[in-house]
Amino acid sequence: MTLSTDLIAWSTLSVGEIPHSLVVENKTLHHLKSVRSIPRRRLVLHGVWQEVEVYAKFFLGLDAKKYAQRDKCGRDLLQQAHIATPTLLYAGAVAEDVEVLIFQAVASSINTQEAYRLATDQAARRDLVMRLVQTVAQHHKTGLLQTDLHLKNFLVITDRPIIYTLDGDGICAISPWLKKSQQLHNLATLFSKMDVLDDIWIAYLYQTYCKEMGVEYYVENASQVRGLTQKIRRQVASAYADKKVFRTCSDVKVIRSFKYFIAIANDFLVERPLLLSLDQFLTDKSKNIKNGNTCTIAQAGMAGLHVVVKRYNIKNLWHGLSRAVRPSRAAKSWANAHRLRISNITTAKPLALVEERFGYFRHRAYYISEYIDAPDVMQFFAQSVRLEDRQTVAHNLATLFYKLYLLKFSHGDCKASNIKIVNFAPVLIDLDGMQAHFGSVVGDWWFERKHIKDLKRLMKNWENDAEVTILLKRALLSEYIAQRPDEGKHILFRAAIV
Repeated sequence: MTLSTDLIAWSTLSVGEIPHSLVVENKTLHHLKSVRSIPRRRLVLHGVWQEVEVYAKFFLGLDAKKYAQRDKCGRDLLQQAHIATPTLLYAGAVAEDVEVLIFQAVASSINTQEAYRLATDQAARRDLVMRLVQTVAQHHKTGLLQTDLHLKNFLVITDRPIIYTLDGDGICAISPWLKKSQQLHNLATLFSKMDVLDDIWIAYLYQTYCKEMGVEYYVENASQVRGLTQKIRRQVASAYADKKVFRTCSDVKVIRSFKYFIAIANDFLVERPLLLSLDQFLTDKSKNIKNGNTCTIAQAGMAGLHVVVKRYNIKNLWHGLSRAVRPSRAAKSWANAHRLRISNITTAKPLALVEERFGYFRHRAYYISEYIDAPDVMQFFAQSVRLEDRQTVAHNLATLFYKLYLLKFSHGDCKASNIKIVNFAPVLIDLDGMQAHFGSVVGDWWFERKHIKDLKRLMKNWENDAEVTILLKRALLSEYIAQRPDEGKHILFRAAIV
């Protein structure tokens, strides 16, 4: 086999071992670890080359040279603008239709997405985003734009203020005719990567941007950026959850035929034959979690993991006909789980979606997710005796529902069994009835109605428990009214909480 064939094969692996080393420019690249892959197009490996820790970015296929050159040109633009970016050690062809760029690793660094996740408090997160804003302003001042602006494309060094920009492929020059709109849209794209609760900083961060750019701050521009932030966040979540995870990508592998459609998380090491025989886990009704008319749920061991298998049943011929041309409820669960995760809301990890098909027509469908071995929220309050723990969970639960409100997501079935408590934090499950509400005034009215229904159903769980009811009402009042007093009071009044 040729190096080109080997690299293409590695790029298509969901996970798994790759050879310990390979030779680039007569020098061994060893201690290899796969970092990222786009099947048959891109493969990024971490390793050691000439006794230096490096990241090797391989471009595969007929367009390999074009994409490698574009990445290198973007990196050269960053260097010419004196913007920190990793040192390029080697660029060239290593086989037919294979180009490589080898970058020196930046010591003691992590990507800013991970740094943002690990930030222990709001002040630390705000400081990190402020430094990112200053970096983006530096791009804009030198006439550059990062068109693939997400937090993984920046590195922060743990003990220094400097931020490195990655991915030269996304670097281009700002259009002189659309300069302001491009800059504002780019800045809003950065803000859209923040947790929705942190949108309260946008005006302050926009002031920081204006100061760095040496331009005057206008309140109306800050409002425009805030609106753009919300719009972009919705578009990105929808593009990812409704489209990307239904095709092969860096997170998901898709297998389809006339008889079935399968989407599998890339790190879920399960064989196709097992996914096509999931009924074996659902046959013992006495051990199932649920034996309903519309769905059957069971725990199972699969690929070394404890999982939940949920089968959406077809009740009769007419039910089957009505479901045949619509997205399955399993597909909705799959999409909504990814929608929540990309929106920084915790849910059981989606592992696989399996749909039985006859060509385009759908039949039964299965959804596999991780098993959450934890009490539901009602069990937690029944078992917990420490007031501090109960207050913490009540606060975290109120924060979850406020985030759902800001994101315009309705769950549809907020009974206690659909909210697990892990380390005092709520984990939302059972997502086939969840909806994302965007856009029009009618859509806003309908979402508000659905959100109020979710709040009422939440509180109904403790209609006979005055102590927990008081705890939750206080937490919800604190969360909703602290940020948006009039709006929050209106929502909670309609939900009969105030």
